[in-house]
Amino acid sequence: MAVSEFPLPDVGEGLTEAEIVSWKVAPGDEIVVNQVLVEIETAKSLVELPSPFAGTVQKLLVEEGSTVEVGTPIISVQSVGGSVELTAPGSGEDESHGMMSDVGAESSAADDTAAAVADTASTIANDDDKPGAVLVGYGTAGHVSSRRRKGGQPAKDGAAAAAKPRPASVPASFASPIIAKPPIRKLAKDLGVELAEVVATGLAGETTREDVIRHASQASVFRNIETPEWGDEREERIPVKGVRKAIAKAMVHSAFTAPHVSVFTDVDATRTMEFVKRLKNSTDFAGVRVSPLLIMAKAVSWAVRRNPTVNSSWTDKEIIVHHYVNLGIAAATPRGLIVPNVKDVQELSLLELAKSLEQLTITARDGKTQPAEMSNGTITITNIGSYGMDTGTPIINPGEAAIVALGSIKQKPWVVDGEVRARYVTTVSASFDHRIVDGDVASRFVADLASVLEEPALLLD
Repeated sequence: MAVSEFPLPDVGEGLTEAEIVSWKVAPGDEIVVNQVLVEIETAKSLVELPSPFAGTVQKLLVEEGSTVEVGTPIISVQSVGGSVELTAPGSGEDESHGMMSDVGAESSAADDTAAAVADTASTIANDDDKPGAVLVGYGTAGHVSSRRRKGGQPAKDGAAAAAKPRPASVPASFASPIIAKPPIRKLAKDLGVELAEVVATGLAGETTREDVIRHASQASVFRNIETPEWGDEREERIPVKGVRKAIAKAMVHSAFTAPHVSVFTDVDATRTMEFVKRLKNSTDFAGVRVSPLLIMAKAVSWAVRRNPTVNSSWTDKEIIVHHYVNLGIAAATPRGLIVPNVKDVQELSLLELAKSLEQLTITARDGKTQPAEMSNGTITITNIGSYGMDTGTPIINPGEAAIVALGSIKQKPWVVDGEVRARYVTTVSASFDHRIVDGDVASRFVADLASVLEEPALLLD
């Protein structure tokens, strides 16, 4: 058996360092393929790193709380059967940001056991949405050719049935690891779900996002967060790092660089609510999430065409007016606020936009949002209504000139044709960079948004 050091991988975000949050193994532990080794935090998210091979933990090379650069050895493992070489990102032939690479074994054909371990790693499941994807941070592998049912039994279709049997020297417990990618493991952790209890339905026996959500729903774990107990200490000190540090830096830069001005208006959104109901009942939108946010997103794209300077960037030397809309959606995740954006919204139909917004939400919730999905935004929406808030004065996302806040939509008394009636009412607010956007433009833009919410038929223009 050979001892190999496992370097901190690039987890597909293009980042250069990460903090070791907590070790999930200790020296002397026997580990199996895809078992979680450690939880790390980057500037974007919290990620669990699974083991690409089986063996015995020899030493933890980095202490919890330490921040290390990508490529730094963090754990040494005595691998089963032979040497398993793991290289830092960029040092091997493959430098892609895929999800899991083949686990290299000694080239000697005599080392069948090590080959079996590598074969186990290669059966890690394809992404349920993107066949052929592999686990974040370990480079790339060839297309997964074998499929396994729950319990590790080979499927009966085609060449997959010819999966190579595992040598007797590999413990039987290695045969059925919990196959789940880091974002799925994180989702399960956030929802309080034990992955061992989840029925996996993936093609290769992997646990999918839908599996976790279904199990969580059945277990009734979707509930409000309980009020935490105060500890014995009078104060708690939380280090400013990772996502929180990135958020703070961006917000301070925006607030003290761009002079903010905010505009508000109340809106009768009854027809928007009726329109949303019709879309939900439409066969074209079957299986697609539809909400008032979809109408607001389309309204922003429409209003930008009428008030182009709100879709701009300031560079000190010039104002860049964007003739396209990369619409950011502020998303609150367990690790903090991120703002991924949907590219070229002006080119999307209502159905295409609905699907894009749904995918954006799922990706953010699963911790899979990539830096490219958060870059080059031109204008942002924050849906504070989802938390029951009526209005607010949001801070502009750095590099943009405006941010729109959609408040909660509630039934309130509203005067219609001289009579007080119950109507669905919301408040639309927006903050603008006053270096770029004058008061009249800001007011017209918000008025245009209100017009669409009052009469969605305007979107047909």
